[in-house]
Amino acid sequence: MKKKDRYNFVLEYFSKEMPRVTTELEFGSVYQLLVAVILSAQCTDKRVNMITPRLFECYPDAKSMAAAEADEVYELIKSVSYPNSKSRHLVEMSRMLMAEYGGEVPNTMDDLMKLPGVGRKTANVIQAVAFGRSVIAVDTHVFRVSHRLGLVPKSCDTPLKVEKELMRNIPLDMVADAHHWLLLHGRYVCTSRAPHCDKCQFESFCPKQMEGSKLE
Repeated sequence: MKKKDRYNFVLEYFSKEMPRVTTELEFGSVYQLLVAVILSAQCTDKRVNMITPRLFECYPDAKSMAAAEADEVYELIKSVSYPNSKSRHLVEMSRMLMAEYGGEVPNTMDDLMKLPGVGRKTANVIQAVAFGRSVIAVDTHVFRVSHRLGLVPKSCDTPLKVEKELMRNIPLDMVADAHHWLLLHGRYVCTSRAPHCDKCQFESFCPKQMEGSKLE
């Protein structure tokens, strides 16, 4: 199967079966989405959703979080991965928002990546989910599934390379949804360990034996 046909098959399937998709993180504002995405690094959305109700009750916006100390925030998020660094980043990020952006989350890649705790993946999630931009965030799930389905070559060995390859091949109006499609497929079907190939819609053409596939 040619690469173009492979992309068409995958995208057509998802667009029919999952026409409405968004993040599984729960939030009430762009600021709260940013906090949740920062917390989700190396952590499950399920775990993040368990702690954010209390966190957002105490610190619903940048102003309230900026007035907190990192150790206070730590007590509310200590069950997530890397709570020490994340609590520090959340406070520092909120203080920068207050000092430089009037407490509002900026909508450009450059400004987002200036914020403590915000890397390219997080910035892309905010741009796509909060601002409707045609960008794709490459997390571990998207990276893995893109390789396993043969959407990217073996030479795409970094998240940025995968992002650029996907952007070259996915129509702009489908890019934001494609992030969630690939992520959810990786989270629930094409899992890192013991993928559920019997439940996979792409088993018939999965390039398991192709050079570049990371699936044993």
